[in-house]
Amino acid sequence: MTTSGLVPESSPRSARRGADGDYPRLLRRISEAGLMDRRPGYYIVRLGLVGAAFAGGWAAFALIGDSWWTLLIAGFMAVTFAQVALVMHDVAHRQVFRLRRPAELMGRIVGNAGIGLGYGWWQDKHTRHHANPNHEELDPDVAPDILVWSQRQARSSRGAARLIGRAQAYLFFPLLLLEGLNLHLAGVRALRNRSVKHRGVEGALLFTHFALYLTAVFAVLPADKALAFIAVHQGLFGLYMGCIFAPNHKGMPTLTGDERPDYLRRQVLTSRNVRGGVLTDIALGGLNYQIEHHLFPSMPTPNLRHARLIVRDYCAEIGVAYHETGLLSSYREALRHLHHVGAPLRHPDELSAAG
Repeated sequence: MTTSGLVPESSPRSARRGADGDYPRLLRRISEAGLMDRRPGYYIVRLGLVGAAFAGGWAAFALIGDSWWTLLIAGFMAVTFAQVALVMHDVAHRQVFRLRRPAELMGRIVGNAGIGLGYGWWQDKHTRHHANPNHEELDPDVAPDILVWSQRQARSSRGAARLIGRAQAYLFFPLLLLEGLNLHLAGVRALRNRSVKHRGVEGALLFTHFALYLTAVFAVLPADKALAFIAVHQGLFGLYMGCIFAPNHKGMPTLTGDERPDYLRRQVLTSRNVRGGVLTDIALGGLNYQIEHHLFPSMPTPNLRHARLIVRDYCAEIGVAYHETGLLSSYREALRHLHHVGAPLRHPDELSAAG
């Protein structure tokens, strides 16, 4: 197991096993508080506002036309695309619809067709993440692709991860400017995977989005402004998406091998909450209550902040570390961790000795 030293009170390795009764007791308290109940009114308003912002952004883009002011619209649309992605996230977790079919239908519409993000690919990846958060072999979000998430990964890294890992704490936010493009490409690459359901529909919606997006941009703007618009829009979209998800688990303890704490500890000890008010809740889509979201994935987003008090007190009662911090502190913790785990790559003598 690799830890960042941020949660000294407890760790997945030292967490007592055989505590499977802890989660049912917590779930009972949450259910009795009515926090698993649906919130249709909230989602009607939220989907309406996000939809209006999405349509309004494109309308403003068309009205402003051939002007460098359109780059402001690109920034606005980056935020809107990320908010659409957060809606897709809630839909995929059955927070909006109880049944699978309407959830998948809306997920593909808002994801594939709306913002060019492959719903099938993302749902498969995100499901595996929820089952084993921060497990180096089982969680795709901590796979050593471009970045490394533990010194163990650093010592065995190859290619881009070996090169970038040396300075990854400094490169993290600049690299997020490419995350939007990476999300689009990942959805396209996943179309070759037979495990993705309805690949024909997924692909048709994805490529329809790309075609309409590029047609609209180049029809309204000359080439130089069009390319600038795409760069600003996609770059800020990726940056914002990364800033939403980075505080959740980065820098928290990681698991390896057969390290499998019980469900409650597996979710709580690897997750971080971010304190803040209404603006933080809106900006992060409620994912700042990451501990509660991981414990109760189908809980409607507006109920998470109420569940926080119950979960925090319960964790104190049973002696499980519950970690929360401010937004800027969460980034500092994540960057400090990235710098720490990259140490073997900055010291070749240590790396060769380990090999």
